[in-house]
Amino acid sequence: MSVFRRIRSSPVLMMAAGGAFCFGAYVATIGPYQSLIAQQVFGLSEAAYAAVLVGALLMGVTVAVGIGIVTDQRPSRRRMAIVATWGLIGGGLLVAILPSATAFVLAHVLLLPLAGTVFGQVFAVARLASQTWPRAERDAVLGVLRAIFAVPFVVVLPVWSWAADHGLPLLALYLGLAVVGLVQLVLFQRAWPADGSAPWVEVKSGLGFRAALAEMLVAPVFVRVLLFGAMSAGGALAGILIGLVFAEAGRSNGEVGLFFALFVAIEVGATLLIGPLQRLAGRATLIFTGVVVYALFVALLPFVAGGPLVWLLILPAGLGGALQYTLSIAYLQDLLGARAGAGASLLALQRIATDLVSAGSFWLGTLIAGYGLAALIGTGVTLAALASLVILDRAGRSREGI
Repeated sequence: MSVFRRIRSSPVLMMAAGGAFCFGAYVATIGPYQSLIAQQVFGLSEAAYAAVLVGALLMGVTVAVGIGIVTDQRPSRRRMAIVATWGLIGGGLLVAILPSATAFVLAHVLLLPLAGTVFGQVFAVARLASQTWPRAERDAVLGVLRAIFAVPFVVVLPVWSWAADHGLPLLALYLGLAVVGLVQLVLFQRAWPADGSAPWVEVKSGLGFRAALAEMLVAPVFVRVLLFGAMSAGGALAGILIGLVFAEAGRSNGEVGLFFALFVAIEVGATLLIGPLQRLAGRATLIFTGVVVYALFVALLPFVAGGPLVWLLILPAGLGGALQYTLSIAYLQDLLGARAGAGASLLALQRIATDLVSAGSFWLGTLIAGYGLAALIGTGVTLAALASLVILDRAGRSREGI
C-alpha cells in the first residue's frame, strides 16, 4: 500500500495532515515578514529583535517540553492542541486590534510560541498512528506530512505577496493568523481523537515531571538534540535574513514571498521523494547531504540578493531543506523510542538550539559587519555541528544512528 493510501485510510493521519497544513499556513503568513514588521513597522532595532527571538524560543521550549511531558503522563493531547490553537488566535488578534511594538512583543514572546507547539503535537500523533509500521514507512509518512506543512508556502504565500505588492498593510497578516487559527480550532475540535479514547495503544511513561525531564537531558540524547538544533539553524537564519537582504537590495515584499514560494515548491517535491531516496541511500547520507547543500544556500544568500543569481538559490534551498528537516524529525522521534510526547519535547529542545544559534549569528554578524557575516557565522556553526554528530555516531554511541 502506498504511503498516500495509508494516510487516506487513517482518520488520525488525515487530521494530522490538516493540522500540518494549518501550521504551515501560520508560518507562511508571518514567517517571511516578521523581521520586516519588527523593524519597518514597529521600529525595533536589530538587537531588540534578536532579544524578541530569544524570548520567543525560551517561552516556546518551556511550554513545548511541558506539554510533551504532560501528554506522556496522561491523556491530554487533544486538550493541549486546542489550547495551543487559542494562542495562535489570540496572538493574531492582539496585534491586529492593538497594533504597537508592545503588542508585537507580547504576541511573539508569549502567545505565538504556544501556538508553535502544534507542530510537535501533530507529528507526535502521526507517530502514534503509525507506530506499528516499519521505520521506512514511518519516515515516509512524516515526509508527506512535512511536505503538506510546506504546501502553504506555495499556495498561501503567493497570495500575501500579491496583496503586499498591491498595497495591503503588513499588519493585515495578523488578522490572517487569527483566521488560520479559527480553521485549525474547528479541525481539532471535530477530528482530533478524544483524550482517553484514541485509536492507538500508548504506554504512558509513569515518570514524574522531574524524572521525565532528566530522561531527556541524559548526555547521549541531549547532545544529539543540541547538535541537530545547530545543524537546523540555517533555516531559521534564512527566515530572518531573506526579507532583510531583499529589502536592502531594493527588492519588493512581493519578491520576498515569491522567493519563499519557489524554493518551498521544490522542497515539497523533494520531500515526497524521501521514501524512494532512502532505498538508495541511508538516513545518515541524506541528512548529511541536505545540511551541506542548505548551508551553501545560506552562505551565498546575502552576497547575491541584489542580482539575478539569487533565483538559482531556490534549488539548494529546496533540496537541502527537504532532506535535512524531514529526516531530522524522524531521527529525534526515534531517540526515545515510541514515546510520542517525549519525541515532541525533543523537537522543542532542538528548536531552542536552532533559534539560539540563528539569533546569536544574526546579532553577532550584524553587530560586527552586517547580514553577510551573520550568514557565514550561521553556516560555520551548522557545518561544525554536522561534523560533530558524524564523529559522535561513528564512535558507536547512538541508539540507532542516523
